Amino acid sequence: MACEGITQKDWYKILGAKPSDSLAELKRKYQKLALLYHPDKQQADVPAGEVEERVQRFIEIDQAWKILGNEETKKEYDLQQHEDNLTNQWPLHAQIYLKDMSWNEDEQCYTLSCRCGGNYSVFNSETKDISLVCCDTCSLVIEIL
Repeated sequence: MACEGITQKDWYKILGAKPSDSLAELKRKYQKLALLYHPDKQQADVPAGEVEERVQRFIEIDQAWKILGNEETKKEYDLQQHEDNLTNQWPLHAQIYLKDMSWNEDEQCYTLSCRCGGNYSVFNSETKDISLVCCDTCSLVIEIL
């Protein structure tokens, strides 16, 4: 049973904001950054490479506002962030090499006993895609090296 979070951009960090900021505060931070990085507001003597970086930064700022400036998408994003944070904070029990786990030919999976009496299981088809494996009975996690 694999348990992995999907890493995504931190839209609050991009706006220099916090999840507790009000919509008005988020808008103020967005507007300040949008003016600073907007392509039409750039100096003529800025090197071409920096212009591209600033345009990319503006696009990220605009995307952050599209997500955080709408209550519904902000709520969805906040829930996803909370879920990812919980997944990333699971207690890491050990780091194990796949070759050190027991192979079960019938089930086509690797297993390792957990200290709680449960098992960590990784199906052969998952071995290339996962790095964290949850115990099937407790909240401990091992990292596959």
